[in-house]
Amino acid sequence: MRKRLAKTMKNKEGWAISPISEFVSDFESGVSVIGEDTPANENNEYGVLKVSAVSYGKFNPRENKAINGISLARAKTTVKKDRIVMSRANSPELVGASTYIPIDYPTLFLSDKLWQLMPNPKKIFSMYWLSLVLSSQQVRKKLSKLATGTSQSMKNIPKERVLKMNVLVPPFAIQKQISEIIKIWNSAIEKIEGLIFEKEIAYTRQLNNFFPKQKGDNFKISDFCQEISVRNNNESDRVLSVTNHSGFVLPEDQFEKRVASADVSKYKLVRRGQFAYNPSRINVGSIARLDDWDIGVLSPMYTVFKLDEKKIETDYFLHWLQSKHANYHIRQCAQGSVRKTVAFADFQEIEMPIPDLKRQKKIAVYLNLLRREISILKKVAQNYTSEKTFLMNKLLAGEWEPPELEKEATT
Repeated sequence: MRKRLAKTMKNKEGWAISPISEFVSDFESGVSVIGEDTPANENNEYGVLKVSAVSYGKFNPRENKAINGISLARAKTTVKKDRIVMSRANSPELVGASTYIPIDYPTLFLSDKLWQLMPNPKKIFSMYWLSLVLSSQQVRKKLSKLATGTSQSMKNIPKERVLKMNVLVPPFAIQKQISEIIKIWNSAIEKIEGLIFEKEIAYTRQLNNFFPKQKGDNFKISDFCQEISVRNNNESDRVLSVTNHSGFVLPEDQFEKRVASADVSKYKLVRRGQFAYNPSRINVGSIARLDDWDIGVLSPMYTVFKLDEKKIETDYFLHWLQSKHANYHIRQCAQGSVRKTVAFADFQEIEMPIPDLKRQKKIAVYLNLLRREISILKKVAQNYTSEKTFLMNKLLAGEWEPPELEKEATT
């Protein structure tokens, strides 16, 4: 590892190779406590962080479980400003995830699966820069390889191995330059994400206006919906699944490998424009329309159906599925004590507001525009994130020299 780092140091005056132990004096850890199913109230409740609070590139303080009583008495380590919180135990792809903490959180505690990295007071360096190093693609791969454990769903990183890991260290001035550049990118991304959040709220508000819970000109879904159950018979080998966040997806994109059986001849066909849902997951939103492929196959457990477009606008129905009205009624017809399922016969009994086709199309066009705007903003955020990550990796490796930032004019 040290030889590979040395190769990148040619013509980098002042750069060095150092172990993490030069910058981290201690690893504070939390304890295992029993928390509630809901997060702590931000004003006066205490919470214990979940590993998901640091798993996805930035700190999310809402990812916690409220604690009180005996659990609060056991909790010992709060989240502090200018520290790095790292996941010491998680799945193989997420173990070692970390993030910088910009402010104190006196009501949030570490769990036993999280570390808080304490800076070495004898070393002059940027803690924010170190957080970028630890979250970079190259170092994350190294951390994942350091993880141990026989379980494929949960791996652990020994503290000693993290401390011994070598990293490429630029001079302090360059550390600060890199940090400021990435902060600018993060600020831009956060502004776009804030705008997306506002647009999502506006879209949800409009959904609730168009699909109120009270009864009006309601019709049963059975009036315009028909189940389709056509066996594959080797017409397609594109195995799909339905998620509550991305609609129809290829399972290998979710699980890194094909999870279907080798013989898919008895799977169900689904064609473009048709809908499908998993009866055991529709209550959490796993229902979608096939838009990205002409044809695919689904496990026999799925329910596939089509709409009579002479009676209902398909986009109008798709938006209704995102509404609180739909969510409430789908949950109401779910059956089962352990795993809730929704049979198609029960799904068809749901009543929904259906105006005339002309009105449906106007509503659908308006809501489509709102969703299109959100989709564009999400694409911009994704592009910014990709560009920031590429730039960050180049700067941290010393392959690109950080540009001089313009200083604010003084009056």
